[in-house]
Amino acid sequence: MPSILDRFRLDGQTVAITGASSGFGHHFAGVLAAAGARVILGARRVEKIEERVEEIRAAGGEALGLPLDVVDRASLANFLDAAWEAMGSLDVFIQNAGVEAGAKTYLTIEEEDWDRVLDTNLKSVWLGAKLYTERVISADQSRGNIVNIGSITSYRHVKGQFPYAVSKAGLTKATEILALEGARYGIRVNALAPGYILTDVSRVLLEGPGSEEFAKRIPQRRYGEFEDLDGPLLLLTSDASTYMTGSTIVVDGGHICAEL
Repeated sequence: MPSILDRFRLDGQTVAITGASSGFGHHFAGVLAAAGARVILGARRVEKIEERVEEIRAAGGEALGLPLDVVDRASLANFLDAAWEAMGSLDVFIQNAGVEAGAKTYLTIEEEDWDRVLDTNLKSVWLGAKLYTERVISADQSRGNIVNIGSITSYRHVKGQFPYAVSKAGLTKATEILALEGARYGIRVNALAPGYILTDVSRVLLEGPGSEEFAKRIPQRRYGEFEDLDGPLLLLTSDASTYMTGSTIVVDGGHICAEL
């Protein structure tokens, strides 16, 4: 039987990542490639993913970049088909693509912003899971693994994050239902919910006025770093978590259990 450390390796496995041109997806691609995975990066900004692909290859990893718009059904289907065709299988599908609407309350947000956030952050997760599962079945692949990237805003939030928080709360529940219904096809579905980590999405809040005071509300009294997510990511994507499905791992420095 492989050692526990060996079970965290991803040698011979193919992992596709949406929203891989920057932020979490950009970082995850490098971590997974270093663990032995063949990584497929998808995003609208093709030039950005090509730059990341070259970096991964230069470090000795195997990577491929493909254009992807997760709110476009045809684009998502083409991405998955191309991934399978290029690598022969798709063991793990990380649904990371996400957008924010800026500092918008329920009163100030416009309908088009609501639709853009919910379509990108939530509808695409359902559609991606559906299309991935159809291909697992048609390829007679005995198992699959979906990892959805959620957020601490499913549980804790500040004013001005209305559509984003709603979409991420929905993603948490969607993860549970997808896990329930996907198990019969050998597909596991879990979620990783980062706390406040500096990305393009969170920059307005974490670099704005009051950011130091906001950090003090977190028990560890700091914002997270990308590297804080590496262990949980490898757990969910690897065989070390074969008996996990329907779970959301929160990585937030204790923010979820902070005092009111």
